[in-house]
Amino acid sequence: MNSTFMISVIAAGIVAGTPLLYACLGEILSEKSGIMNLGVEGMMLVGAVVGFLVSIHTENKWMGFMAGCSAGAILAFFHGILTVKLKANQVASGVALTIFGTGLSAYLGKSYIGVLPSVSFKGISIPFLNGIPVIGKIFFKNDALVYLSFILVFVIWFVLYKTKAGLIVRTVGENPSAADAAGINIFLVRYICVILGGMLSGAAGAYISLAYSPSWSENMTAGRGWIAVALVIFAMWNPIRGMMGAYIFGIINSLGLHLQAFGFAVPVYILQMLPYILTFAVLIFTTRETRTRRSAMPQALGIPYSREER
Repeated sequence: MNSTFMISVIAAGIVAGTPLLYACLGEILSEKSGIMNLGVEGMMLVGAVVGFLVSIHTENKWMGFMAGCSAGAILAFFHGILTVKLKANQVASGVALTIFGTGLSAYLGKSYIGVLPSVSFKGISIPFLNGIPVIGKIFFKNDALVYLSFILVFVIWFVLYKTKAGLIVRTVGENPSAADAAGINIFLVRYICVILGGMLSGAAGAYISLAYSPSWSENMTAGRGWIAVALVIFAMWNPIRGMMGAYIFGIINSLGLHLQAFGFAVPVYILQMLPYILTFAVLIFTTRETRTRRSAMPQALGIPYSREER
């Protein structure tokens, strides 16, 4: 395998990992506030179909993308009502959200299967930066949503770890009783984080239908939402580690196609299984109870907060 092959695999992996990155960032925000949302797959699917439909009818890719983000945010809002206000079981609510999102997306997109969009996100080469050896070809010849994901990673990391707002979010996720005693509105913080998380999950779906594979087909996210949830654990709730993990999964996913293109006789089913085998391996690895991982996980994650029980 020469350097050209490796560069093309990594560059394709960045693109393939971008929807995972968006979804992972959204779930990190939600879980940092103490709310687990396993409905990522459903929000991605609804974001994908809504983004695609709006872009078709408006012939505006950015309006489609924003519509996809909004669709994810709306679904996340209902998850917030169930888990924050009504204190429903977060796992059950998230799974129900995935089932609902899967069915709703199939219904909304039924008439658009096979329809080709008139607009989609294309690669944009950044002058000067695209000429940097190796790095330029990998990072600076992508579409606008990939560049946006680069920015979001560092913005979210900075907000979470270097600002007062991030300290509030982390306190709510670690010790909501102490945060409440300090006058912080626990429920408002959790609503905001859950909705922003849903918005990013919707963005992940819209990226797939508007940039990665401009089209619509049922279940086109192909389990990426569940991979994103596993990535949060792998990343230890850190956006920068989440970025690295998303790109590793993306590279594994793109490796199969490139091996076939270069004439390697590898069964297609094995290649399609690789990302999910890696997910399984990550889950086994991350279930090991290490002190570092226990300290990284928000201590109040999945636990409803009742002011009366403070």
